Amino acid sequence: MSSPTAVAFTTGPSSVAGPLANLAPLSSCYYAGPTLLPVAYSHLVVQPAYSMAQPNLAAPIAQLIDETFSPVVKPSTIRTVMSLAASRHWPIHQLDVKNAFLHGGLSRTVNMHQPLGFRDYAHPDYVCLLQRSLYGLKQAHRASFQLFASYITQADLGPINYFLGISVIRDSSALFLSQKKYVIEILEKAHMVSCNPSRTPVDTESKLCVDGDPVSDPTLYQSLAGSLQYHTFTRPDIFYAVQQVCLRMHDPREPHLSALKRILWYIQGTLNYDLQLFSSSTTNLVAIMMWIGLVVPPIEDRLQEYRCVANVVAETCWLRNLLRKLHTPLSSAILVYCDNVSVVYLSSNRVQHQRTKHFEIDIHIVRDLVAGGQVRVLHVPSRYQFADIFTKGLPSALFEEFRSSLSVQSPSAPTTGEC
Repeated sequence: MSSPTAVAFTTGPSSVAGPLANLAPLSSCYYAGPTLLPVAYSHLVVQPAYSMAQPNLAAPIAQLIDETFSPVVKPSTIRTVMSLAASRHWPIHQLDVKNAFLHGGLSRTVNMHQPLGFRDYAHPDYVCLLQRSLYGLKQAHRASFQLFASYITQADLGPINYFLGISVIRDSSALFLSQKKYVIEILEKAHMVSCNPSRTPVDTESKLCVDGDPVSDPTLYQSLAGSLQYHTFTRPDIFYAVQQVCLRMHDPREPHLSALKRILWYIQGTLNYDLQLFSSSTTNLVAIMMWIGLVVPPIEDRLQEYRCVANVVAETCWLRNLLRKLHTPLSSAILVYCDNVSVVYLSSNRVQHQRTKHFEIDIHIVRDLVAGGQVRVLHVPSRYQFADIFTKGLPSALFEEFRSSLSVQSPSAPTTGEC
């Protein structure tokens, strides 16, 4: 076998298969993203009869690149954990684990086919004996965790203050999550740092139309819309407006660009607003639900809204399980507020078979959980339906009231250390 070869690209090649095809037999070093792995990850062996070869690794390299997956935490999980930390006064420590998946060892023999570009043509029937876990390997999670439990290369960043582009400021009673630095960069990209502010991010009219002249720079529109989508992490008050402009990313028109600019006007006037997670002694979970759609017959409207309740209930079940794993079990039923009286009645009444027999069985999870005492579906007047801020444009006064209910507020006093 030839001597180890290190692969590193200083400039992006036009084709991955081209540079790799010119390599000699399988290298002892493996290139993974920006990191050059300093240890041997595999070597060639004769394929055993009991080989656990992975056929997916024998696919073309271009196909492998298209089928990658990077597991990331859900924003709702982060907000839940931080809300608990604020309420329970838990310390939050931040660590940066360096390439955790690529440092774990394997306790069992695992072979794979020689990948394209790394084949030893003198021994085409040989397979690679893995010596370390790789991305995509089923054993990677377990191997990484086992190594993490003993020792792993990491950077201790101390108490959390800045992560994923989010500034985290903590006092004795609350956590303040802000993306001010990030949104200023968005305004600079759009050349709107000094624009006039707006009180709301969207008007009260219906959905955006599909007419209008195409925008001169679709790439800029798509970049700004995508950036604003990430900003909803700490600014849920712009969720509906951002959703509308993102729906037109494939063919942006001038009216869509005007709607996007209005979001930036609103953000410019609320730069100091952040998501505030206050300490609370409550152990109840409350969900709000609102359905908005096309004009449909009453039966179909009831079905669609009932399905929305089922989706909300399914999400609350996940939250209940998450809280239980965090040693904070719920002590009472989850409250789900809906402004449709008939849907509230359907959720607890099993008798109306004639009107609900065409409903899919899976959405009747609502009735099962209501009967089990885990969920209560209650009616709320539309005037107090906070979910409206996620589904439609609201008048300024009502929008500001609902925004406050989402804990998106301006700090009462300047806070030191803000980004």
